[in-house]
Amino acid sequence: MSYLKKIIANCLFIIGLILLASCNPKKEKVVQSINQELKAKPNILFIAVDDLKPELNFYGATHIQSPNLDKLASESLVFERSYCNVPVCGASRASILTGLRPTRHRFLNAFTKKDEDAPDVNSLPMTFLKNGYTTISNGKIYHHGDDDKNAWNEIWHPETKGNYYALKENSDLRTDDDRGPAFEVAEVADSVYSDGKIANKGIRDLRKLKKTGEPFFLALGFMKPHLPFNAPTKYWEMYDEKKITLPENYIQPETTPSRAFHKFGELRNYYGIPQGNEPIDDELANKLIHGYYASVSYVDAQIGKVLTELDRLGLAENTIVVLWGDHGWNLGNHKLWCKHVTFESSLRTPLVVKIPNVTKGTKNNNIVEYIDVYPTLCELSGIEKPTHLEGLSLLPLFEGKSIDKNYAVSKFKDAVTLIKGSMFYTEWINDKGEVSDRMLFDHTNDRLELNNLAEKPEYRESVYELSNDLRTKWGEDFLKRPLK
Repeated sequence: MSYLKKIIANCLFIIGLILLASCNPKKEKVVQSINQELKAKPNILFIAVDDLKPELNFYGATHIQSPNLDKLASESLVFERSYCNVPVCGASRASILTGLRPTRHRFLNAFTKKDEDAPDVNSLPMTFLKNGYTTISNGKIYHHGDDDKNAWNEIWHPETKGNYYALKENSDLRTDDDRGPAFEVAEVADSVYSDGKIANKGIRDLRKLKKTGEPFFLALGFMKPHLPFNAPTKYWEMYDEKKITLPENYIQPETTPSRAFHKFGELRNYYGIPQGNEPIDDELANKLIHGYYASVSYVDAQIGKVLTELDRLGLAENTIVVLWGDHGWNLGNHKLWCKHVTFESSLRTPLVVKIPNVTKGTKNNNIVEYIDVYPTLCELSGIEKPTHLEGLSLLPLFEGKSIDKNYAVSKFKDAVTLIKGSMFYTEWINDKGEVSDRMLFDHTNDRLELNNLAEKPEYRESVYELSNDLRTKWGEDFLKRPLK
């Protein structure tokens, strides 16, 4: 009898091994097929663009000229529904680079430091550094230049001496309380402004890395189209300001909670911008939009120079290129400017990933969030994922497969948003998770977010379900205060 039990036990053990090996065959197939196109350690070119919103040709817009980004997108997987986890630069960058969600007490504002909010966590560059990569940070990757400094072999910033203007008359307008004009048109070379310097440094790095032959994680943090909208004249001349129009949702509906709006204080810091609650007149609004467009075209040209050199050196054959904007931006949407809100215009972001010989310009409509980038790059590079990561690898999406997640959670200050299906649901909460205001938009028939459904009786059940779902998805540490 004991001999029979032993046979049965062995059979059950073998069956278990077979089931375990076959539990996720699709994922293993994806990993193998993609890794066949790459060397053991593919390079990573990690391009961050400050304040870049997905108002680009490959996202369906036709008014901004960005031929180099368009070409990159035609060779990449384009994520059509990509969302940042917090719409402010410092916090967003700390979140994507650690793979951690923002909480009520972590990753809060523009001045967030990874070293303060997540000091014991291995960041994305640190993980690659520990796996034999040369890691270089150029320009604005973290908000603070010395943040997470041990994760990089080199950190470099362009020399500006705190002055981002090419023209003396604009530099002279800077004071301790004022940042100078909100835009500048100057007959200067591309390299006069910071992004031209960053592109040139990236090109020098690629040439140096080509010689060493070592795998690299090269991060380029471009400054534009962040304010001030300073760009050489030729980029301004690409647009006819008379043909620029205000956005369709240039309105603040009464059904939307008033706390959803703000005074766009970031913009009001600049010389010549109305102060307090004074509105931006249409002429100035068009000039700002013009400046944003010119700045995008300018940074597009700088990125193009780097990508051209990557090809010329033969490095593109084994380099994964990731391009992302740290958050969206309001160009008059809801009569707002800058970011700092939880409307889609602040949360939706450009995200394109090029894998040589794999991606070919396909667009993916799965909802993804920035905390998914870290685990994805680990899997694409054959690196073991750290256990702290809260996102999900997007690797199956690169072969047209599905993943077990199709939502995003974003927050700014007291507002927390769940993006799920066509629903865009926001709650304003306190430290106990108690709700004071709600906002719900159905993008099926209200993509401009003008009709708040949250207080309508017929949506009461949907609000209840979305509220519960939000609490299961915002992370188990969301309401916890950090230990002192």
